[in-house]
Amino acid sequence: IFHLQALEHVNARLLELYPDDEERFDIVLMTNNHAQVGVRLINSINHYGLTIERFCMTGGESPVGYLTAYLTNLYLSADSDKVQEAIEAGIASATMFTANKDVLYSDTQLRVAFDGDAVIFSDESEQIFKEQGLDRFFEHEQLNENKPLAQGPLKGFLEDLGKLQKKFYARNERLNCPIRTYLVTARSAASSGARVLKTLRSWGLEIDEALFLAGAPKGPILVKIRPHIFFDDQMYHIEGAQKLGTTAAHVPYGIAQKYSKSK
Repeated sequence: IFHLQALEHVNARLLELYPDDEERFDIVLMTNNHAQVGVRLINSINHYGLTIERFCMTGGESPVGYLTAYLTNLYLSADSDKVQEAIEAGIASATMFTANKDVLYSDTQLRVAFDGDAVIFSDESEQIFKEQGLDRFFEHEQLNENKPLAQGPLKGFLEDLGKLQKKFYARNERLNCPIRTYLVTARSAASSGARVLKTLRSWGLEIDEALFLAGAPKGPILVKIRPHIFFDDQMYHIEGAQKLGTTAAHVPYGIAQKYSKSK
């Protein structure tokens, strides 16, 4: 489960600072169950003390067609086929995988971690790496250091988080901001990190922490960060995160999907 308590804490803080502003997290429960199960769902929501006012129960039909109508910024599901359908419709989406062991998460600061290529950014550089090798990838990134990367499927969601963060900054709450974002990438800072940071700057986006791992496993770093959710396009990173207790979400986008399906 995506940790709703942290989302609700952000909303409560925003309501205190901006009581007349409705720009907050809005959670919609979407299911292809029939409306008859609605009472059971409502009872479960109330039992856990969650604030979810909007339900979409489609009676066996895919809920993906309703995502645009709901102005969806991020769609999360355990059904990889529905997530793929949503990605192809241009909606930021990911398949959820729960952690294999319990970890304590913050209820007062929402922490969201992103991979870079094929998640925040396009898979342009990933294609070079997969098809031409690591040396050509480094050469390509250095030659194009000042050319911003194209946006990836979750760029808009990072942008939305940034807009909410700036609401806190505007009230001198930067140090107490209840949202924190992380870039956790297998790139090397020295050989391919500059292009990533310059791209974010060109978009006018800030990210709180950037961790360049130069190919090292991501799981141990995620244990230290303890994000409520980590987005990556490659399943072996998702599986590594899961094993060490991180809720991870797979973004089925880019050339890595072609390689994973061919194995």
